[in-house]
Amino acid sequence: MLKATCNPIWTNIPTRFKLPNLSLPISSALAQTPPPVRQIALPTTPPHKLPPTSAYVHLPFCRKRCHYCDFPILALGSSSTQTDHDPRILNYIQLICKEITATQFEFNHYPPLKTIFFGGGTPSLVPPRLVSLVLDTLSSKFGLCSDAEISIEMDPGTFDGKKLKELMELGVNRVSLGVQAFQEELLKACGRAHGLEEVHQAIDIVGSCGVKNWSMDLISSLPHQTTEMWEESLQLTIESQPTHVSVYDLQVEQGTKFGVLYKPGEFPLPSENQSAKFYKMASRMLAEGGYNHYEISSYSKSGYECKHNLTYWKNNSFYGFGLGSASYVSGVRYSRPKKLKEYAGYVQDLENGVVNFCEESLFDAKDTASDVLMLSLRTARGLDLKSFGEAFGGSLLVSLCELYKPYMDSGHVVYLDERRRNITADEFNLGVYDKHKMEEVVAFIRLSDPDGFLLSNELISLAFGLISP
Repeated sequence: MLKATCNPIWTNIPTRFKLPNLSLPISSALAQTPPPVRQIALPTTPPHKLPPTSAYVHLPFCRKRCHYCDFPILALGSSSTQTDHDPRILNYIQLICKEITATQFEFNHYPPLKTIFFGGGTPSLVPPRLVSLVLDTLSSKFGLCSDAEISIEMDPGTFDGKKLKELMELGVNRVSLGVQAFQEELLKACGRAHGLEEVHQAIDIVGSCGVKNWSMDLISSLPHQTTEMWEESLQLTIESQPTHVSVYDLQVEQGTKFGVLYKPGEFPLPSENQSAKFYKMASRMLAEGGYNHYEISSYSKSGYECKHNLTYWKNNSFYGFGLGSASYVSGVRYSRPKKLKEYAGYVQDLENGVVNFCEESLFDAKDTASDVLMLSLRTARGLDLKSFGEAFGGSLLVSLCELYKPYMDSGHVVYLDERRRNITADEFNLGVYDKHKMEEVVAFIRLSDPDGFLLSNELISLAFGLISP
């Protein structure tokens, strides 16, 4: 029997910002070893054990590969914008529909989907009639809530008003527009297939079609990017009035063109201090523009948080379909092959019943605790200590509070009570001497914005040391 691969999500945290060399008094937190997490019984039905109500669908087609991209994609050619009859797209869509239909999990029922996210690649290269085929297959297999959030990533230059309206008629109600930058020279340096004129055209199309819920993607720390360029991109983004903005710091990945040309922190890439300045500028300007910074890389107008991505941050289960995608079902993550030939073989094995998602899939509570902690601390809501303590032990909770005390003093970590009021150092110190009182006083731990978020990788790694010493 074939077994789908699974990896804990926290093993792949990027390390962009480095922690200053500090001498921290954390030995007291480590002195009392928390009870082994494997032996802690989880609640009867934790969220990650419930049947998924979200599905990610990977549509890998692009006109060309961008210089920073290491995603599994299929490049169609720079001139490929009319793709209605491209057999490569049709064959892939048929393959992904076979995967959806053949997928089986041991649930008593499949609840209807609340969110669907078409990611890529450039999903807007896929003809609407083929997007409809995937939606129909998902609806037939799982059902679809009448108010489901259905998102699709779209790149400038790959769609017009007619295509967008056809997608909206299918039920697509959220667009994620991959702008990345508002400078022609930066777009060319990134290897983007679109130019600045197409960016403005795409923004106009989204507005004229009446899309109420749409997001804009930006990338900071690009080669030769200056503070003035970044400020201009942020200002033009705010003036475009998307309901959501995603800001990503460039990660130079091995195997990409940027990975060959550049080294992080070295010219023409910005220094780490400059990258941190970009991040702080985005946090400040977007807040002034009326956006809530609800997750490390995500900003939204009130009520326009991406519901699909919240599935990830809450560590809820989700389906993934398509080349290189991952599912998270019953506490286990399953990755699909990243090469098309191997993926086609995987789908064939799935149809033949020789892929067993459950065989030898050992649930590891330490991995789950790490996932919950890492994902929660990426958000403005932070880590809910009551539910975390119930799931993984009160002793671990106390050690975690003590571990982060120096960062509370430095302003990188914030402790909140049940009313989400900031807890003062004096109030916390009272709890230190009464462990039970500490659990009553501190309800949430979150990272400060922006300084705590900038140190998120290091702060989260410290907590991993408590969970898996």
